Amino acid sequence: MGGDTGAVERVYRRRRRPPLLQLGVAVLIGGNALFRAGGVGDPAADRHGPPHWMPLSVGVLFTATLVRIALEQLRAHTRVTASGITVQGRLRSRFWYWADVYDIRVEPAPRGSGSQGPRWLTYLYDVEGRRHLLWHLDDRQVGDPYAEVSELCLAAAPYRSLAWEPSPRVEELIRRGAARRKAWNRAGYSALAVFFAMFAVDFWEVVTGRPEHLFLLLVVVPLACFGILGAVLQRWSALRPTT
Repeated sequence: MGGDTGAVERVYRRRRRPPLLQLGVAVLIGGNALFRAGGVGDPAADRHGPPHWMPLSVGVLFTATLVRIALEQLRAHTRVTASGITVQGRLRSRFWYWADVYDIRVEPAPRGSGSQGPRWLTYLYDVEGRRHLLWHLDDRQVGDPYAEVSELCLAAAPYRSLAWEPSPRVEELIRRGAARRKAWNRAGYSALAVFFAMFAVDFWEVVTGRPEHLFLLLVVVPLACFGILGAVLQRWSALRPTT
């Protein structure tokens, strides 16, 4: 970070470029969807193309994705001072005094992050067990996040009123939060599998000449699966005994 290695002041920003291949693919897909959305009202497209809402929805989705990536790369950062930690997210900024910071942990990135993305992310846990991402404190922007976090915790120790010691109450809250995230992640993967299954059903309807129910199959059913399965898995994880 430069300067005295024992100093707590530091800022974590984007140092390396985002994965250009992934951005290029997103731009091509989103641009194609927006181009098709611009053809709404064309008689030929109305007869043979997808429903009007589909290319428009895909275009909006990918545009929002590109805006999100741009905000993450250009705006988001983490600032550490003697007073505490400031996390500037995509839109809003949050600050924690050192007394409100329970722990800082390096954890594996979620599945599906891509081979070009970071494999290890750093999270701040507050005294209520809530987890917050520390932007750009990962193995893509920092060579060794474990060493960086260890140095950061050591440098911050004089500014904390409490030692870096585990609390059974907070650890239980962290465990419950992890169980909730795992439940909804599983629900998301299941909903994605249902989406592809419904896509196959829609293709079968087209081949056999049956009436199509595109919105019902590709939107309503996967979303309903996600909501119901996520709620059930979250409830089940809450009832499981602590190991």
